[in-house]
Amino acid sequence: MATNITFTMIKPDAVEANNIGPILAMINKAGFKIKAMKYLSLSKEQAGNFYAVHKERPFYGELVDYMSSGPLVAVVLEKNNAVADFRTLIGATDPSKAADGTIRKLFAKSIAANAVHGSDSDENAAIEANFFFSGLERP
Repeated sequence: MATNITFTMIKPDAVEANNIGPILAMINKAGFKIKAMKYLSLSKEQAGNFYAVHKERPFYGELVDYMSSGPLVAVVLEKNNAVADFRTLIGATDPSKAADGTIRKLFAKSIAANAVHGSDSDENAAIEANFFFSGLERP
């Protein structure tokens, strides 16, 4: 059963390019409500902990370096069918393959610098939201 929350991060490349406002506007226009939000920077250790699931993958070190390279915006979003609807809104990881009008098509620079993170399951949405925010209700 789909939950009504998902988690996203506006990544350092999109923050540096001053795209926080336009990305949040697209999210709101798509019917998502912001349940929690914070602007912060991750240490390499924190980024490594967040992406621990990818520790054995060859891109892990670059991912940790990138996610700790500058500020980001962590956001918990609420909407019916939140995870699936948000994945549609952000588009494919590779911006050249993302559908027109998606966040990644409009704001991503590359596969690595793809503007936003989006939870890939209801379970991961809860885990990722709780990584950044305490006291949130679990779905």
